[in-house]
Amino acid sequence: MKPLQQLLTEADQQKAAIGHFNISDLVALKAVFAAARELNVPVLIGASEGERDFIGAHQIAALVRSIREESGFPIYLNADHTHSIEKACEAAQAGFDSVVFDASALPFEENVTKTAQAVTEMKAIHPFIVVEGELGFIGSSSSIHDKVPERMSPMTTPEQASEFVRRTGVDVLAPAVGTMHGMLKSMVEGGARKHVDPVRIAAIKRATRKPLTLHGGSGTDDQGFLDAIEAGITIVHINTELRVAWRRGLESALAKKPDEVVPYKLLPEVVESVKQVAYSRLQLFNTSLKSVPTR
Repeated sequence: MKPLQQLLTEADQQKAAIGHFNISDLVALKAVFAAARELNVPVLIGASEGERDFIGAHQIAALVRSIREESGFPIYLNADHTHSIEKACEAAQAGFDSVVFDASALPFEENVTKTAQAVTEMKAIHPFIVVEGELGFIGSSSSIHDKVPERMSPMTTPEQASEFVRRTGVDVLAPAVGTMHGMLKSMVEGGARKHVDPVRIAAIKRATRKPLTLHGGSGTDDQGFLDAIEAGITIVHINTELRVAWRRGLESALAKKPDEVVPYKLLPEVVESVKQVAYSRLQLFNTSLKSVPTR
């Protein structure tokens, strides 16, 4: 299997993006893997600090590793939104392929200092680990909001991005370019959609020459994703859309089988619900990667 950094470089060159999907359990992992395998495109599995606390960092690493070893499929594991160096090093030691070190809520200088330290310490543990830094706070909760969360900072500038990348040594940058974590209730109900700023993305790409990640992708329309990828986005994060699909799948299964208590007879409908979302997003993001040899 190709190193993740090589895959990101190839996606960059082809104006495609790798889909990143957060999971909290084996059900979602099965669904995302099934979608990626059916389309034959690489995929990133994400687990935030909270998700890792629930599943176990070593346990999710073992699950993804077992899938990879058994199938030979390009499935990678990312420690999403990691706020402490201790948790970042834990993920590196567990064998994660990448870590998002997120100090974006701090002032710029503190963000730079802590991110640079995290890069140094993680690379000492796992020299080939891909380290992502985040610049520009875009919210902290992948849930359903009544309104846009408060304290949303101004969007990232190319000048800030260039300085941040140079001083921290990150492999990937996640800038604030118009999206936010989570979704508004109106988005879940099919209303307003998120809007990205492709001009800003392109300028940041030119200034940094690094793979860029779009966080908070849930609730963005298809054209917005395509514009962002064309402008220079290499990884797209989806979380809340999968959580909504997970819940709807379970509610549907329980409604159809109100007396059923056997989990493995209820959960296949959840797998299918989550798979449909992952499949549609992967198809949109990674079409041009279908021709890329995966092994």
